[in-house]
Amino acid sequence: MQRDKLWNDWHPVCKAEELVDDPKQVFVLGERVVIFRNEKGVHAFKDLCIHRGAALSLGKVVDGNLVCAYHAWEFNSEGTCVKIPALPCGRPIPKKARATVYHCEEYLGLIWVNLGDEPAPLIKYPEYEMEDHRTIICGAYEVKANAPRIIENFLDVSHLMFVHEGMLGDADHAEVVNYDVNFVDGRFITSKIPVFQPNADGRSKGGYSNYVYEILSPTIARFTKTTDGSDEEFTILVAVNQEDQERCKVFMLLTRNYDLDQPDEPFREFQDIIFYQDLDVVESQKPELLPLDLQAEMHLKSDALTIAYRRWLDELGIENGTMPIEDEKRKNKRGTEAYRTV
Repeated sequence: MQRDKLWNDWHPVCKAEELVDDPKQVFVLGERVVIFRNEKGVHAFKDLCIHRGAALSLGKVVDGNLVCAYHAWEFNSEGTCVKIPALPCGRPIPKKARATVYHCEEYLGLIWVNLGDEPAPLIKYPEYEMEDHRTIICGAYEVKANAPRIIENFLDVSHLMFVHEGMLGDADHAEVVNYDVNFVDGRFITSKIPVFQPNADGRSKGGYSNYVYEILSPTIARFTKTTDGSDEEFTILVAVNQEDQERCKVFMLLTRNYDLDQPDEPFREFQDIIFYQDLDVVESQKPELLPLDLQAEMHLKSDALTIAYRRWLDELGIENGTMPIEDEKRKNKRGTEAYRTV
């Protein structure tokens, strides 16, 4: 995979509760990675023993060190080999005997990995720490598509009335009013978008709710739903890990400040249904790579946020999961409108 800006971004690889005693193999941007936990915290290495190329994830954690299953070489948290059983007594361990170390953090109930040399800051999700709020994690969902297609689907308000009719929208209330998209504090954020909300789960009252979407990074977005005259607030954070070409894992954090005495499972089940309604559509999209040339597809004014997303990916030089604009086309479009809307 192309090493672009995404190498310095953080990618969620599993729920924190899933990483206990044994090391775990994960994939990030086509790289095979091993994560493990010890008394110092969580760690990520390239899943490759420098000795004979075995996967370190096949090994175990002993006294805080990651032990290779093949010849029992031991690597400490910094990736330094501290023990080679076959080495004669008194012989120094070669300095080259090191694991490739990646950045790793436990945050928001997830394990995050960063492959880059200049890691970007972790995204902020203040609702996770707020009192009188509850967050649950949905996923990981496996998707045979690229991360930009998945994020764009999440940001697409005009499909709710059809793909999720009767649950998140109503075909008789399909019009999307014009809304603003602004770039503030390093993220895109929309103005409030009124969306007709059916009473699908028995908890909502039905009628119009206000949706606000935000793009926090090329692979992380969120939306917040509120209703006029109510203090209830519902937020979803979606974070996509591009494991390899056309292969992703998606994590969703759902946060609410209401019905805190109610069980979480109905909320998780509802989100599962919504996600799998989207799955067939997202996996069917052609081309698989998201076109950054805005003349390649037709656009509506209701697509303002996804248009901003595509332009941003182009400006950042994101090539993983995208179809970049050819240099010649870029030159020809200078001074002209880059897309058509109706």
